[in-house]
Amino acid sequence: MKRKASSPTKAPSKSRRSNRVEKDYFDVDPRRADDGAMIWPASTSAIESARDFLRECAKSSQKTLIVPDKDADGLDAGVILLRTLTVLGLAPESVGVHLLDKHSTVHDESERQAMQAKDPKYIIVVDHGSIEAPPIVDSPETKCLLIDHHLSDKFPRDALVVSACHHPPVATSSLLTYEICKALHPDIQSSCGFLCAIGTHGDLGNNLKWKPPFPDMTEVFKMHTKKAINDAVALINAPRRTARYDVISAWDALVKADGPKDVLRYPRLLDARAEINEEVEFRTHAPPKFSKDGKIAVLRIHSGAQVHGVIATRWAGYLNSKTLEIVMVANSGYRPGYVNFSCRIARTARNQNPPVNIIESLKAVAKLDQGDLVQRMGDSFARGHKEASGGIIPSAEFEELMALMQIGEKPDPKPGEATKKVKPSPQKNNLLNYFKR
Repeated sequence: MKRKASSPTKAPSKSRRSNRVEKDYFDVDPRRADDGAMIWPASTSAIESARDFLRECAKSSQKTLIVPDKDADGLDAGVILLRTLTVLGLAPESVGVHLLDKHSTVHDESERQAMQAKDPKYIIVVDHGSIEAPPIVDSPETKCLLIDHHLSDKFPRDALVVSACHHPPVATSSLLTYEICKALHPDIQSSCGFLCAIGTHGDLGNNLKWKPPFPDMTEVFKMHTKKAINDAVALINAPRRTARYDVISAWDALVKADGPKDVLRYPRLLDARAEINEEVEFRTHAPPKFSKDGKIAVLRIHSGAQVHGVIATRWAGYLNSKTLEIVMVANSGYRPGYVNFSCRIARTARNQNPPVNIIESLKAVAKLDQGDLVQRMGDSFARGHKEASGGIIPSAEFEELMALMQIGEKPDPKPGEATKKVKPSPQKNNLLNYFKR
């Protein structure tokens, strides 16, 4: 089996790409009510409950804590919430932000205590993914709203949940937040449209076509070019990928911005992007190894920066194999004692029917284990989206997972493929005969 494994320093040729029709993100069957009305971006009852929560929060004048994820989607959603609450009348000094420490999740006890110490009466958690867990904080007086789009049917106790994950085409967290908030005040659409665009492009890519049921963003793109939006995505994502992990720099830039061009002038973001570009270029050349069945390619790197997702995306668009489905980049240097990994669907498998589901594929491999590997890997294994998943698991357990995937093992001969026999050489004179004379 031939597999290309040279470094993706160049994009696939246009002639190769021209023969492929990429699946349209909007080529899905949306959920509909009994009367045929589309149910999007989440259930109507959940969206209305979220609006009631925000109205109550603003009216209460009580301390409120916004807890966004660290990427462009989460941070932009958080700033949309901030602007919505303040325009509804909540004093800016009553709204705080809680950004998680490096390697932490919103469910870690240290983070729960840190949020509780700020004594909020309202907490809004956005874009963190969801698992079955205790309440976000222990205080029974604190109300929690959870806004998300990651695939999950399990959520923290006592939280009001608005999830887009079962309402295709799945909205990003920033788009879901924008759809919730823009009905609450007429200024939200004009002040937060560019934030919605940055966050959504951050998750769904620079070439996204804004088709229904996604909102009409014509006015947004008249005011702000797509190039500026896409450049802002890279800058907002840069700090959280650096070893310094100063997510607060990206948050501050968005809070102060009136448009994407303000983000592009933020010095720390420019420095962070240059640092990440250099690290990605240095680490991208790690050679991939393939699973025995050829469906999974794994590249291993050791970096203190969170570049595994970027490299996985790059290689997924480059590797060319008919059997390849998933590209995984595993980073053993980001968190001591653990492996952080990111998975993307290979370009050649994006139109498969049935479609590739990374989460289910990873779980299927883990279930091959006869012991307790699934339990030992914990809740941070195979999280995210069907098309872009990943995890954080202990190093020893990751090696067990690699063994189950049969990474680096030669593929079995194809059925009916005869073993080549070496024909005896017709040459009579050779060195052995010569010295026997």
